[in-house]
Amino acid sequence: MKAVVVPRFGGPEVLETRDMPIQEPGSGQILIQVAYAGVNNTDLWSRQGRHRPVLPFIPGYEVAGTIRALGEGVEGFHVGQDVSALTVGGGYAEFVLAQAALTFPLDTFASKIDLQQAAVFPTVALTAYGMLTQVARMRKGESVLIHSASGGVGMAAGQIARALGAQLVLGTVGNEKHAASARSFGYDQIFQVNGFEQAVMEATDGKGIDIVLDARGEPTRSQSLSVLAPLGRLVVFGDASGNPEKPISPNELWRSNKAVVGYSITTLSQTTPHLLATMAGQTLQLMAEGALKLAISETLPLEQAAEAHRRIEARSHVGKLLLQVQ
Repeated sequence: MKAVVVPRFGGPEVLETRDMPIQEPGSGQILIQVAYAGVNNTDLWSRQGRHRPVLPFIPGYEVAGTIRALGEGVEGFHVGQDVSALTVGGGYAEFVLAQAALTFPLDTFASKIDLQQAAVFPTVALTAYGMLTQVARMRKGESVLIHSASGGVGMAAGQIARALGAQLVLGTVGNEKHAASARSFGYDQIFQVNGFEQAVMEATDGKGIDIVLDARGEPTRSQSLSVLAPLGRLVVFGDASGNPEKPISPNELWRSNKAVVGYSITTLSQTTPHLLATMAGQTLQLMAEGALKLAISETLPLEQAAEAHRRIEARSHVGKLLLQVQ
C-alpha cells in the first residue's frame, strides 16, 4: 500500500510517500481501506517531534473508508461497511488498522453521512462535543467563547453549542478573512483575538462568559481566565502558540469561583474508548439531522500531504484539510 511516512523530525519536506506492507487486524481490530484522511495540528506537532513518536511513523488520527477485514472478537461490524475511525496514528495510508471501540459505523442513521464529512468528524466533532458536554457540562442558556473559531474544532463547536442551547456564542479569529467564514457556523459575534477581552465584556453586558474553549495557549489563556463569569469554566485542549505557560494559582481560582479543566481526545481514546464511542453516536446523530456540518476547505491527494501541512502552518485555510486516498 501507499503511505506517507515521517522518517525524521522536521518541516513538511520530511514527509515521504512509500510502499508499505498491509497489516492484518489483530484481536479487537478492524482493517479499513481509507477513502479520506483528516489533517490536524497534532499531525504537524508529531512531525516536528513535539510528541516524540517513535521514528519512522505514519501520521494521521482520523479516517473514513470501508471495512476490508475484521480481527478476532470483533462484533457488530461487517466487511464492506462504511465507517469513520479515530486511528491514533497511521491514517495517511491506503489501509489502516483501528480499534473496534474507536470505529464508528455510518449506516445506522436515517440520513446518509458522506465519507468526506465522516473523515473530519472524529478529532474535530468529538473534541468539540466532548468539551462542551463532558468537561464544561454546558447548560441551556449559557454563553460560550471559542478561540480559533475558523478552525475545524471552532466551526464544529459553534454549531454544537447552538444545538445544545447556548444563549450566546462568541468566537475569536486571527484576521477578518477568517471572521467572515466563521460567522455562518453558529456564532453570534466574531472578534479579533487581539484585544478580545473588552469585546467579550461588552457583549455580555459586563457579566463575563460562562465557558471558554482554548487551544491557542498564552497569552490568550490568561486573558480568557480574566473574562470568565463566576462559576465559569476555561477548557484547555491545545497549546498552538508554544509560548511558556503561566502558573495558575488554585487559591485564585477558589476565591474567584472559576475553573480550569483539560480535554485530550488522544488520552481518552486510550483510557475510556467506550465514552468516545457513546459521544460519537450522539455527534453523528447531529450530523445526520443537519444540525452539524463540518467545514472542509480543500481536499488534496495523499501524495500532497506536505503541501497540506504547509497550508496549515501558513494559516491560509479555513476549516479542515482532507487527504483523498482512494
